[in-house]
Amino acid sequence: MGEPVSRARPLRIGMVGAGTISGQYLETIARLEDLTLTAVADLDAARAESVAVAHGAAAEDLEGLVARDDVDVVLNLTVPQAHAAVSSAAIAAGKGVYAEKPFAADVAAGRQVLDAARAAGAVVGGAPDTVLGTGVQTARAALDAGVIGTPTSATATLVLPGHESWHPNPDFYYQPGGGPLMDMGPYYLTALVTLLGPVREVIGAASALRDERVIGSGPRAGERIPVTTPSHVTGALVHASGAISTVVMSFDGAATHTAPIEVQGTEGALSVPDPNHFSGRVTLSRDGGGWHEIPVSAGYRHAARGYGIADLHWAGAFDGDPHRGRAQGELGLHVLEVMEGLLVSAESRRAVSMETTVERPAPVPLDHR
Repeated sequence: MGEPVSRARPLRIGMVGAGTISGQYLETIARLEDLTLTAVADLDAARAESVAVAHGAAAEDLEGLVARDDVDVVLNLTVPQAHAAVSSAAIAAGKGVYAEKPFAADVAAGRQVLDAARAAGAVVGGAPDTVLGTGVQTARAALDAGVIGTPTSATATLVLPGHESWHPNPDFYYQPGGGPLMDMGPYYLTALVTLLGPVREVIGAASALRDERVIGSGPRAGERIPVTTPSHVTGALVHASGAISTVVMSFDGAATHTAPIEVQGTEGALSVPDPNHFSGRVTLSRDGGGWHEIPVSAGYRHAARGYGIADLHWAGAFDGDPHRGRAQGELGLHVLEVMEGLLVSAESRRAVSMETTVERPAPVPLDHR
């Protein structure tokens, strides 16, 4: 893949969707000299105007943004149901795309986006890029160095009481396309693919033990909302390498002491930090001994949301080779199929084979940007 290098011209970004998550991307764009914001679009035109003025960019509607000559890539921060439509509009206008997670609302829509990108020779990337930070990358370097021998299995665990306790409008999280798997699963599953490689088969089980939730904050506090998607999903992922990962994604618990991700091997075990963050302690146990922290050895030290776009740019994806860089759309689509497969398996009570696959993303050497 080659070492990242600064490009001659900053990558010009048109951002579609100026909601809460956009603030973290805007901070990264402002900090990295290789990125620049040139245009902003949002369904709320006043919000787009406010963000654009604050960041020295132009306010546009979607059609105007994708038509601009000073936009190289569209940063797609819309709701998941709109991801495919916005990404497709950008590709049709000759732009690259970087989409928030999940890559699309469903695999069929995601395939259409990638097919269009391949036909157009367009760059398509997607979140999460948390795996590019020092947490997951240090664990990846340890695995690659053989410190736990041959990886045999992994566990990935998320247990929360649900977002309705703090989110003023949590309806989406309990509708199809939401739930703990689609909302938080991309972080954990992208990390598992980064660590152990692609998945060839999944077996899932799911439930929704409560048919409604009560909003706990904001102007709608006390309002009851329906639950129409699983709020607890568990399953097994059979990786192409032969390793088997067990996942638990739940909005039906209170808390857990279990490590976010743990990888077992023939000679030891690794505890991997929360993949919703870019850094954290990686701990190692070998030969039945205790756990000790291992030094940071890989990853972008100052990574934050938006480094996936920067990594594509530094790798040269926008210089004529759209498949360079790590946060590729193929990875996003594969993770989406794994999640969709778990839900299909839970409903059908049978194993589901994956039709997509992906190369294990290249490691990130320790980088101080």
